[in-house]
Amino acid sequence: MGHRRQSQPRRGSIAYLPRGRAKSMEARIRTWPKITSDEPKLLGHAGFKAGCVQLVSVDDRDKTPNAGKQLVSLGTVIVTPPILIIGVRGYSKDANGKHAYFDIYANDTPKNIERAFNIKPNEEAIAQAEKSLKHIKEIFAIVSVTPNLAGLEQKKPYIFEVSVSGGDIQKQFLFVKELLGKEVKIEQVFENGVTVDVAAITKGKGWEGPVTRWGVKRKQHKSRKSVREVGSLGPISPQYVMYTVPRAGQRGFHQRVEYDKRIMVMSNTEKNEFVINPTGGFKHFGNVNGDFIIVKGSVPGTYRRLIKLRKQIRNEPKKILKPNILEVVI
Repeated sequence: MGHRRQSQPRRGSIAYLPRGRAKSMEARIRTWPKITSDEPKLLGHAGFKAGCVQLVSVDDRDKTPNAGKQLVSLGTVIVTPPILIIGVRGYSKDANGKHAYFDIYANDTPKNIERAFNIKPNEEAIAQAEKSLKHIKEIFAIVSVTPNLAGLEQKKPYIFEVSVSGGDIQKQFLFVKELLGKEVKIEQVFENGVTVDVAAITKGKGWEGPVTRWGVKRKQHKSRKSVREVGSLGPISPQYVMYTVPRAGQRGFHQRVEYDKRIMVMSNTEKNEFVINPTGGFKHFGNVNGDFIIVKGSVPGTYRRLIKLRKQIRNEPKKILKPNILEVVI
C-alpha cells in the first residue's frame, strides 16, 4: 500500500483548546488596561445584542485607497441600558496573587438585585475601608445590568466587576463611593468614535465532528469505510491520544473576547438621529428603546445575549475621530 497522508487541523486552530461549553452565560474579563489620567474612570460597560445593520460612512482612515470616499460596512446594534453601581471592592496583592480585602454596598438597591445578590449594607464598613486603603492595590466597582431595562423578559440582573483606573487609590475609592446607588450611562464611560473590546459567549452549535469543528480534510471514499473522520489518532508511542489530535465534540458556546471594535454610533431612540428599528423590530429581539450603540463589524453571541464592553487594551490610537455616518440601512 502507498503512503496515505494524515488529515490535520487548520493551522492555528489548536490555540482555542479546550473547546468546552462556557460555565456561564456571562463572559469574564480577566485583564483590564491602565490609564495615565489623574481623574479616575470606569473602564467598562455592558449591553445586549439586538441585530445587524449596514453603515454608510466616510472612510476617515489615512493612507488607504478609499480615504475620503463612501464606505459600506457591517454594524452591530447593542442596546446599552444604564448600569447600576451597587458596591465597591478593594483588592490587596501578595506573592499568592490578589485577594478581596473589603466590600462596600449601597444602602438602597432594587429588590431584584437584593434577591439575586446577598447585599448587607454596613455603615461602619466605609470607615474601615478608608483606613485600609494603604493595603489596597486595585479598586473595582460592583455593577449590575438588568435585561428587563433593554426590553427583554429576564428580570434577574447580571452582576459583575468593572475596573477603575486613573489617579491614586484614594481618588479611585472616592470616585466609586460617590457613584454608589447611582446609574451610569454608556456616554459617561465611552465616547463616540472610540474603539472597545467586546466579551461574550458565542452562539452554540452543539456536538460537531472533526471536519466541521476543526476543518480537517475529508478522506477519499476508497481509503476506509469512513470519510469524515481523522486519518490517524497519532503514533504508537506515547500510548494515548494527544490533545493536539482533532476530535469531535462541542462547537460554539465558548467564551471569546474580540479586540478593536469601533463605536460608530452612540445615540438614543428619543433623539431620532437615525431610524434604527426595522418594521416589526429586530428578529428575535424586538424594538430598540433607549440608549444604544452601533459598533463596526460583528460581535460574538446570538441576539439578546449579554455583551461586555471594555476599554481598548491594544493598539490605542493617538487621537479619536468621530465617525461621519451618512446613513444607517436596516
